[in-house]
Formats: sequence, C-alpha cells, structure tokens
Amino acid sequence: MFRAIADVLRQIGGAVATVVTLPFRALARLFGGASSSARGRRA
Repeated sequence: MFRAIADVLRQIGGAVATVVTLPFRALARLFGGASSSARGRRA
C-alpha cells in the first residue's frame, strides 16, 4: 500500500519537474542560439 503511494508520488514529482524545467530549457536554447548566431555575425 505505502509502496504504491510512494510510486504515485514519485511519478507526479517527475512530471512536475519536467514541466517546470521545460520552459527554462526552451529559454536557454533560445538565448544560446541567439548568442551563437550573434557571435557568427560578428566574425
């Protein structure tokens, strides 16, 4: 019983973690691409 509850909580925690980190990953990718393209334009 407790093991099943722990598994459910673990899955919910993993889903929340992915949802929270996704926007930050997208922003990092956007800023990373902008900075790399800016470097390419300067050179």
